[in-house]
Amino acid sequence: MFPLYEVRRIWINQDKHMYTLWKDLIQKAGLSPDEEVDYTVGVFIGEKLVATGSYQENILKCLVVCKEYQSENFLTKLVVHLLGELQMKGITHTFVYTKPGNKAIFYSLGFREILSTETVLFMEQGTPNLSSYLSMLSELNHSENASAIVMNANPFTKGHLFLVQQAAKVSSHVYVFVLSENRSEFSFTDRLAMVKAGVSQIANVTVVPTENYIVSSLTFPTYFLKDQAPLELARIQAKVDALLFKEKIAPPLSITKRFVGEEPYSEVTEVYNQAMKEVFNNEIDLIVLPRLAIEGNIVSATKVREALKQKNQALLKQFLPESSYDYLKKKFRGE
Repeated sequence: MFPLYEVRRIWINQDKHMYTLWKDLIQKAGLSPDEEVDYTVGVFIGEKLVATGSYQENILKCLVVCKEYQSENFLTKLVVHLLGELQMKGITHTFVYTKPGNKAIFYSLGFREILSTETVLFMEQGTPNLSSYLSMLSELNHSENASAIVMNANPFTKGHLFLVQQAAKVSSHVYVFVLSENRSEFSFTDRLAMVKAGVSQIANVTVVPTENYIVSSLTFPTYFLKDQAPLELARIQAKVDALLFKEKIAPPLSITKRFVGEEPYSEVTEVYNQAMKEVFNNEIDLIVLPRLAIEGNIVSATKVREALKQKNQALLKQFLPESSYDYLKKKFRGE
């Protein structure tokens, strides 16, 4: 007999009892309760939580159904509910972060695969999608054996410029990917503008947005948590992000090298560098350059942000290229 059930929202950040039920269910499925979520729903039989699903922004995640109820179509009911909530917010481009065994269900709901590994499946529904992003990249292809740099540029410093300059010297063409996520002190619009201004005099460089497909809330959410990120979870996500870059992003641009800077400060960024080295496996050369130091002081965006708070003009002029310094000066003066 079909069990009587109820689908209702659960407040895992406010209700300790519900959080415990949710956490137990999530962990039994091998998922992490440390995932960031904005909205969570549960399927209850009586007071027993038998299935749950969440979303963060436009990403479905933490989708779990108890083994004894997996024949009851609860996963579909959860996804339909979550999609309905997102559609009421005007969100029609949706991603899902789930297990490979769920592919058929999501395919039937209009999702298409982005990337699949032994443990993780990424799919999306709606447009613009990965296919349209890759088509845009293909139109930018300038040459064979190109190089790539991925940066947040929060803000764009002389260290970032140094990395681009070094890559440009030994590459036929360099694609500088700027993180599209607005989860930093400076907006994507500001960061993109600073990067474009900073590299404008280097002929063989093209600046490209990452959209949702490189170091984003979809592929690598723990990147934005920095020191608060669980490192084991960061390793898993970093490998997925690196695999997506190798298999999907690099081919349409003929990218054979990726340049990164050494990372003496952020453990998460260092985890990312190690993940790329492992995943690329010499199919893409990972070139790690020493961080730029000026008068013995390593240049970093973190130091620049602190200098901005302290209005330390001397350090700002030392660490920022003239283009970034002028941009930020106008920005903060409202010119």
